Amino acid sequence: MLAVHELIVDIEGSRVLRGVSIEVKEGELVCLVGRNGAGKTTAFRSIMGFRKAVSGSIIFQGRSLLSLRPFQIARMGIGFAPEESEVFGELTVAENIAMPTWTHANERTAADRINEAYNVFPNLRRYEGRSGQALSGGERKMLSIARALALGPKLLLLDEPTEGLSPVIIPSIIEGLSNIRAFGHAVFIAESNIHHVPDFADRLYVIERGEIIFAGRPDEARRDPAVARVIEGISPVPAS
Repeated sequence: MLAVHELIVDIEGSRVLRGVSIEVKEGELVCLVGRNGAGKTTAFRSIMGFRKAVSGSIIFQGRSLLSLRPFQIARMGIGFAPEESEVFGELTVAENIAMPTWTHANERTAADRINEAYNVFPNLRRYEGRSGQALSGGERKMLSIARALALGPKLLLLDEPTEGLSPVIIPSIIEGLSNIRAFGHAVFIAESNIHHVPDFADRLYVIERGEIIFAGRPDEARRDPAVARVIEGISPVPAS
């Protein structure tokens, strides 16, 4: 489905990604783990067309994404929920979720896509009429993911879905990820805390200083002493 091969990206003259290769297959949930500044967000923004590659390839369902703009990539079937949980504060929860159905049509009806978003995070139904700016951090995170899901994507990119959240909220986010996978969507997650990686993840990549230093099962990563030192040394995300 998604194949990133030997991706090199520079930002303001500094090399941020150094030959990154990642694969996400249909229906998989794959995690990219690394400390802050390791290159996770740059990898996601490069896939979405916000950052241009120096070299390498990004292929989605047999088509290169390198020459496409972000809105074209979204229309191909990649939903993106950024770390910042950027929701529209002046719009209601219902309007935020419905917005992708106003701008993008696919083979599924708008009602079906909206219902699926609510089924992933049922608590959002209670806040349909509430404005985005009146939500808590955890609620904004759920709304950001739900809105990306309402696009009707084949693949969801979620950058730090548990970043800065209270420990009591994180299980709801993880349950939502399980629901998304059960609906058949592929999911690619960036996380800075190895302990927030879902138990049902199919594969784990560890990135350090812009390079992939491990690719395999999460339990295998902990058995590799060099990799374990990196992932266990990542500071837990502070609660808010």
